[in-house]
Amino acid sequence: MKKVLKIVLVLALLMGVTAGFTSCNRNNEESEPAGNTGLNIYLISHSPPPDSTLDDGSFNQGAADGIRRFVAANPGTDFRFMQPHAGTDEARMDIFADAIAAGADVLVLPGFHFQHVINEAQVLFPDTKFIVLDTGPSGDRVASNLVGLLYAEQESGFLAGYAAVREGFTQLGFMGGLPVPAVVRFGHGFLLGAEHAAQDMGLAPGSISVNYMYMGGFGADPAHTATANGWYAGGTEVIFVAAGAVGFSVMEAAAAGAGRWVIGVDVDQGGASPTVLTSAMKALDNSVYDMLEDITNNRFRGGNVLRLTAADNGVALPMNNSRFTTFTQSQYYAIFAQLASGAVTVSGLSSQDDTPGIIAGLRIVNVNEM
Repeated sequence: MKKVLKIVLVLALLMGVTAGFTSCNRNNEESEPAGNTGLNIYLISHSPPPDSTLDDGSFNQGAADGIRRFVAANPGTDFRFMQPHAGTDEARMDIFADAIAAGADVLVLPGFHFQHVINEAQVLFPDTKFIVLDTGPSGDRVASNLVGLLYAEQESGFLAGYAAVREGFTQLGFMGGLPVPAVVRFGHGFLLGAEHAAQDMGLAPGSISVNYMYMGGFGADPAHTATANGWYAGGTEVIFVAAGAVGFSVMEAAAAGAGRWVIGVDVDQGGASPTVLTSAMKALDNSVYDMLEDITNNRFRGGNVLRLTAADNGVALPMNNSRFTTFTQSQYYAIFAQLASGAVTVSGLSSQDDTPGIIAGLRIVNVNEM
């Protein structure tokens, strides 16, 4: 269910074909490059386009960046991108089989959509290694050929909310794709980061307002642009979009007027639009690279679901590519260090129903069902 909450505080790389990289799907497979003697890595999308693309400015793109970097450092390694014919577990299992039949050694699977299908896949394909991002198996078993990577979205969102308020913004927005656990944690952290900054700055109660909405999906849509335009026209200064390609729709709205900003998600989206203030990043590229390097060094951490936090450098803001004019590098380092050390803790929720209950010190002014 999509909800809009008006809250007052008391207190993307374009799809590229690089050397060793081939894009294909079940209906358009291409032959393996001749002379390849290295690791065969297949990045599998959870759905066909337009629901999922390589240049999604989010998980696929972040994972691809890590694989590309690994390929560059390991000549002879092959990287391919494949998509199922439908967004179903059956179609995903089919594409796994196709990739493995084509010679895949490693399948990199970005996103929570793979949670259920990997229960069976890890058993059916014991000789194939699985790197699953943002989820682990839904069952109790994590096989030795699978590693799940989770990220502390609440910490990444916290950094974004903190930075936005320290930058001087007082009218914020949050747009989430669906109220799935990762997105809920992003939004929850964003609120708490804004609240923490307001407290640090000694702002009066009621100084900060936040529009909060789940968009019903992760695809770009003119309706999302219209919604963002309405928010900006109503005074919202910056919108944090944890909703994949919805971010491109919001960037379009932000570009239509002065003083409109966007906070990107998952990867550094600063290059996607001059309206991107910063991005609430997960270390997708680094963590994928590290897992691939572990495979080549015979130290694969299979059988585990790992959660990467600030202490692991698993989350960040791209300060070298942000467009802050007030929030400083030293302020960022200070708040990041507090997260990494545990001096500041941000709880991680997984249900949108919990969100109103955790906004201690906030007054909810308006709740509308879409």
